[in-house]
Amino acid sequence: MRSYLKYLLLVFAVTFSFTVMAQSVQWRDQHKVKRRETVFGIAKEYGISIQQLIDANPVMKQTGYELKKGDLIFVPFAKEGDFNPDGTVATKDSRKVTAKATDNNKVKPINAIRVGVMLPLHNQDGDGKRMIEYYRGILLALNQLKSEGITTEVHAWNVPKGADIRVTLTDKNAPNLDIIFGPLYSDQVKPLADFCRNNNIKLVIPFSITGNEVETNPNIFQVYQTEETLNNKAIACFLERFQKSHHPVFINCNDVNSQVGAFTSSLRKQLDLQKIKYDLTSTSSSSADFAKHFDASRPNVVVVNSEKSPQLNEVFAKLAQLKKARPGIAISLYGYSQWFVYQDYDLDYFFKYNTYIPTTYYYNKAADKTKELEALYQEQYNEPMAKQYIPRMAITGYDQAEFFVRGLKQHGKNFKGTASEVKYKPLQTRYNFVRVGQGGYVNDNFQLVHFKTDQTMENLVY
Repeated sequence: MRSYLKYLLLVFAVTFSFTVMAQSVQWRDQHKVKRRETVFGIAKEYGISIQQLIDANPVMKQTGYELKKGDLIFVPFAKEGDFNPDGTVATKDSRKVTAKATDNNKVKPINAIRVGVMLPLHNQDGDGKRMIEYYRGILLALNQLKSEGITTEVHAWNVPKGADIRVTLTDKNAPNLDIIFGPLYSDQVKPLADFCRNNNIKLVIPFSITGNEVETNPNIFQVYQTEETLNNKAIACFLERFQKSHHPVFINCNDVNSQVGAFTSSLRKQLDLQKIKYDLTSTSSSSADFAKHFDASRPNVVVVNSEKSPQLNEVFAKLAQLKKARPGIAISLYGYSQWFVYQDYDLDYFFKYNTYIPTTYYYNKAADKTKELEALYQEQYNEPMAKQYIPRMAITGYDQAEFFVRGLKQHGKNFKGTASEVKYKPLQTRYNFVRVGQGGYVNDNFQLVHFKTDQTMENLVY
């Protein structure tokens, strides 16, 4: 498979620092307001002064502000010498650190792995909310690792869009880190990557970015794979599995905003080059015309030119009519990772039509370990993981922290990010990094998730 792909491819010390225009605000946690809670009560719970809580949340200074159930407010660190709500003076011993952030904010062990997080950690927009969930997943993983005797020290900075990350890097803790997760924005990659190379820090870029810093910087671990790379791998998987045994059928869904056009057009070009015949039809075709494009003598593999739910439902309806008219016809679907979002209501169809989904991750909502982590997240943060994020952001953070911290613990600076170096079974995303020339490392993981007609599943790793 790899040769074929080559052919086609040619103690937690938790500190949030928000730095914009030379201003710095530090906070250690977020608190979700419960019914009948007051500013006084929240300040007392965390062992800080009312004024500190107000200063950390400027919205509280607005005329007519009222604390409402469900509000998320920032909780700063207490300062020595400040008065607590109960009238006592704050000291190091009186600063309460909640389990949400860590119960390990004490003496840094000598062998602690120093972890940095430089992402937008705020509630101002979707980016910030997603990254908070991702960061919480990291914290849950580090708590798990702590139970196994792997200690860590964490520093997290809120680096929003438009911020100069070089200001964040002036923090005295930054040069001493062993690994940094971030950034989210492409314009922040180069200065952070250069900083990591100069200070021999491993940099995990966890999400999609533009640019090619990974090609020249050996300290980078880039999780993101380009769309072209993923399309080529998906095509290679398709040809390996179906070209000799199945008849390809492309269904046009009339989706003018489709995001998968590059894949379907590239796949058709490969089929043309290899002189493999295929058929084209449409969801708007009559039942009779639709049926004539399917082969009765061998299995058919259907490729849809849309990743969206309404169009997929139209395809299901057309296939149901076809199966009713011709019960013996064999059909498989070859889909997209976006379809995982629709599992709540389309899972039976995935099994019925023997669906294959090429992807870099799989969120198995029915897995026991997935359920356990989601329940722990709910217990720890008093709210569920956001359902609209697929892949799950918290599970992404959890998997990445488990993988990299275990790797660093066992191999130190010699860790290369290969799957064989880490004894950890991921909940959602596999990691296996390969080096790019003399530069850094890119995740090479790719898999084919198969929903079989017997209601079982298999995960084919390439």
